[in-house]
Amino acid sequence: MSKEAEIKFTIKLDHAKVPEQIFWEASDSDFEGKKPCDSIMISMWDKEAKNTMSIDLWTNNMEIGEMDAHFYFTFMKMAETYYKSTKNKELSDMIAHFAQDFAKKIEENAKLDQ
Repeated sequence: MSKEAEIKFTIKLDHAKVPEQIFWEASDSDFEGKKPCDSIMISMWDKEAKNTMSIDLWTNNMEIGEMDAHFYFTFMKMAETYYKSTKNKELSDMIAHFAQDFAKKIEENAKLDQ
């Protein structure tokens, strides 16, 4: 028996059409209602066009340090997902190593800014 699930995003825009608030909800989640977030990055594979389409949004409330963390965790998740889907440990490790180098650079820049 097949099942359907739905993920929905609600974006509240300011007068310049910049996201002020982002909410998400999912029909198959362990919570009810809308949950706030400050950034979303969605990539979708278009099989017909053989290209990736993406939606990248963030609120003005998102701090640079939070964006740095969001990217780090996204890279690590990409490495994990890539390995799960391809079993190619070498390329998965390359993505994870890049994420670690990214985090080190963030830490170095933070020390320079102090």
